[in-house]
Amino acid sequence: MVDDIHTLDALQDAVTEAAPIVREPKRDALGRSYATGKRKNAIARVWVKPGKGKVVVNGKEMKAYFARPVLQMLIGQAFTVA
Repeated sequence: MVDDIHTLDALQDAVTEAAPIVREPKRDALGRSYATGKRKNAIARVWVKPGKGKVVVNGKEMKAYFARPVLQMLIGQAFTVA
């Protein structure tokens, strides 16, 4: 069972002791990374590879596939590094 934490200081100590998990990206021989996203019955597969930053969705450029600027912004947020 989980240890009882009775004070806020003890909770803060317990939280800061946990080391963050650093994951190394898995890449194939060509430098590509693969990911799958699922929601309800939809499945999205994506390959990310080194290049000029061009986003292609189902054979179309991002601006042609996502006509609304809001959708383009949402797609771009996934590639923004903090």
